[in-house]
Amino acid sequence: MDFKNEVVELISSQVDLPKDKINALIERPKNEKMGDYAFPAFALAKTMHKNPAEIAKNIAANLSSDDFASIKAVGPYVNFAINHQKLISLTLANVLSQKEHYGDQELGHGNVPIDMSSPNIAKPMSMGHLRSTVIGNSIAMTMKKVGYSPIKINYIGDYGTQFGKLIAAYKHWGNEEDVKKDSIMNLFHYYVKFHKEAEKDPKLDDEGRAWFKKLENEDPEAVKLWKWFRKVSLVDFKRIYKELGVTFDSYKGEAFFNDKMQPVIDELKKDGLLHESEGAQVVDMGPDKNPAIIVKSDGTSIYLTRDLAAAIYRKKKYHFVKMIYVVGNEQKQHFVELKNVLKKMGYDWADEIYHVPFGLITQNGKKLSTRRGNVVFLDQVLKDAVSLAKKQIQKKNPNLPNQDQVAHDVGVGAVIFHDLKNNRTDDFDFNLEEVVRFEGNTGPYVQYTNARAQSVLRKAKTMCKKPESQNVKLSDDWTFAVAKDLADFPRIIAKASEEFEPSVIAKYALDLAKKFNKYYANIKILTDDDQIGDRLALVQATSIVLTEALRLLGVNAPKEM
Repeated sequence: MDFKNEVVELISSQVDLPKDKINALIERPKNEKMGDYAFPAFALAKTMHKNPAEIAKNIAANLSSDDFASIKAVGPYVNFAINHQKLISLTLANVLSQKEHYGDQELGHGNVPIDMSSPNIAKPMSMGHLRSTVIGNSIAMTMKKVGYSPIKINYIGDYGTQFGKLIAAYKHWGNEEDVKKDSIMNLFHYYVKFHKEAEKDPKLDDEGRAWFKKLENEDPEAVKLWKWFRKVSLVDFKRIYKELGVTFDSYKGEAFFNDKMQPVIDELKKDGLLHESEGAQVVDMGPDKNPAIIVKSDGTSIYLTRDLAAAIYRKKKYHFVKMIYVVGNEQKQHFVELKNVLKKMGYDWADEIYHVPFGLITQNGKKLSTRRGNVVFLDQVLKDAVSLAKKQIQKKNPNLPNQDQVAHDVGVGAVIFHDLKNNRTDDFDFNLEEVVRFEGNTGPYVQYTNARAQSVLRKAKTMCKKPESQNVKLSDDWTFAVAKDLADFPRIIAKASEEFEPSVIAKYALDLAKKFNKYYANIKILTDDDQIGDRLALVQATSIVLTEALRLLGVNAPKEM
């Protein structure tokens, strides 16, 4: 049952306001002792020519419902306190009957390509790649939960001037034997060295641009080296994705669209949108705005050219209803230009393109930079996280079976959860020891809470007791606090999907875990009385929802820790 809808119905029986307006006005009191929902009467004061407190008092006097323990006026508000037993009983019945499908919704349907992760070939995946990867993965699972068909696209960075620079670097300092020994790390070192040397000798940059031009003109040597660099890079990337538990539906990178750019340029010319500016081919963005460059003065294409071709290709291939780009804050202008150019070309579906930006991960307050070699490699971070998790597990539970698997789930899960608990547009500093703690606002804390619930259920089995979700008679405050959070899960899922914001789910999981732990500390769950089945139902429901919340974040939920 949706108690908020019940509030809307009750209020609408007393006031002359549309239900959607009433729904938008309803608040949740900050102090839970004031009730669970509140309707402010301020909006009626002007039309009714009365004091809001008097209006609230009159409304409350005419309302009653078995679904609410009390309906009363508090100043200018009509406050509704939910009937504890009713909410607890209905919620537990819903969760236990629907299990992992609890919270499933039909908010939309159709294909939703999600452009995410997108590392550059010949560079090891760093912490800088983590955000796009895990945010995109969580958004994909949440979109599926609410009815859409997500398509995860890893738009590999495998084209552009930087690859001309890499080829130049390899020709100067590289050799085949070293690349075969440690492919991606040696290619990365060549790239870093190139930029250091280019600061002393700017002619190197010209050399890099020349090699990229050769690559665009399909020079055999340039193409051979590029294909080799791409192949060895993908092998390394897929190893990291396996660690993170992330899969993709497409690895079509920038190079795939090399032969699809000219038709876009031709279309822009045909529509009279393209003109020359300082030797480059550009599209006007409007007064007081810089034009969008489509072809540079040296004749080479840029990111925007390829992204236009990619967007048009994806619309034809997937017939998408939305397309999401999970790309950093700093690319905001790029996506403004992408949408505007597509709109000028007559593609109204550009309105369904969404740039989902995110902030930076810093270390000791400093920005990480691949170009300068100031980088933290994701592979090493995950290894260190698993090692830290294993040490804590061995200390807390030395006889735990499958220690290595649990340590992996906890360590990797901790890194993912820490990223996703932060509002995605915020920057945050990364400290691994804080991330993998079993206490505090961490992924391991949520996982441990779920494992605690599972432990209770295992003990109950030895007592031959099982959860009972029919006609639950519980009404205490500790139980109600947990059940109220459980009842809120569908709303949380909807909010996370609408805002493309995984932190909504992560913060919810933390809150539910805290409330369950308070319940665990204050209620003797396994007391053998006539309500033990009811209490076990709450425990099982909590475990179901915590497990599903973690899954939607891309985090596993071990049953023992």
